[in-house]
Amino acid sequence: MNKVKKDVFEALSKVQSKDTILCGGFGLIGAPLSLIEGLTQMDVNQLTVVSNNLGEEGRGLGKLLNQGKIAKGIGSYFTSNRDVGAAYKRGEIELELSPQGTLSERMKAAGAGIPAFYTSTAQGTDLAKGKEERDFNGKKYIMETALYGDVALIRAHKADTLGNLVYYKTARNFNPIMATAAKYVIAEVDEIVEPGQLDPEAIVTPHLFVDAIVKATHILTNEGVVIHE
Repeated sequence: MNKVKKDVFEALSKVQSKDTILCGGFGLIGAPLSLIEGLTQMDVNQLTVVSNNLGEEGRGLGKLLNQGKIAKGIGSYFTSNRDVGAAYKRGEIELELSPQGTLSERMKAAGAGIPAFYTSTAQGTDLAKGKEERDFNGKKYIMETALYGDVALIRAHKADTLGNLVYYKTARNFNPIMATAAKYVIAEVDEIVEPGQLDPEAIVTPHLFVDAIVKATHILTNEGVVIHE
């Protein structure tokens, strides 16, 4: 199987309307901007997007939001994009707020085949309403379920043609976790090399988790500007 795709559209060919998409990034850092841009040009809608936040106003996932292609967002920090709140007030999007550590752990659980776990985070708050509660050693915990994706869109620094991935600094954020929690994983990268050219000690995501690789065309500069190569 050739994992290296000629462009983002070939890489995204398995994405369908109503899919649950796991999308890496913290703000725009580590976000798969090329793949997101590709989605804005495809005829897909009613997507459930799992991401720390839904991009910024008119950038990243924010662009997909403004096209009305996101039916539901599951994340931790929606207020970084004012368009999300406006769309929610208009009834155009459903939102599920999950504390950042819980969000991460839910995807870790999915990757490990664990259907649910207990955490004290959010216990006693509105986020715990309707969730199972148990007492362990005199402390109350709520049950959170694993969070799976149909497709994961992730951003890495380098890949070899087998699909082994190396990340760059904080761009690592949610990307490695999401690579374990989806049925189909697409990685956009800065550079693609031959097997054996990556330092084995630097590989974070093993190739068995990755289904498709594509060269990035949209790059976030140190100044926070998205450029198109």
